[in-house]
Amino acid sequence: MSDPRTAHDRRMLEALICPLTQGPLTYDPERGELVSQRANLAFPVRDGIPIMLQSEARVID
Repeated sequence: MSDPRTAHDRRMLEALICPLTQGPLTYDPERGELVSQRANLAFPVRDGIPIMLQSEARVID
């Protein structure tokens, strides 16, 4: 049985937008990141808290 908090947390994360492009983000649960395709950046989620700083983001191809 899945934890209802997990589904709720995921919906909350997916409601966020990219701080640079104001575009949508997708949550990658495997890597624990919010991905902005427009900015080519992946923002980390640490202990359930999204770190929405460009300096903390990982550049993606």
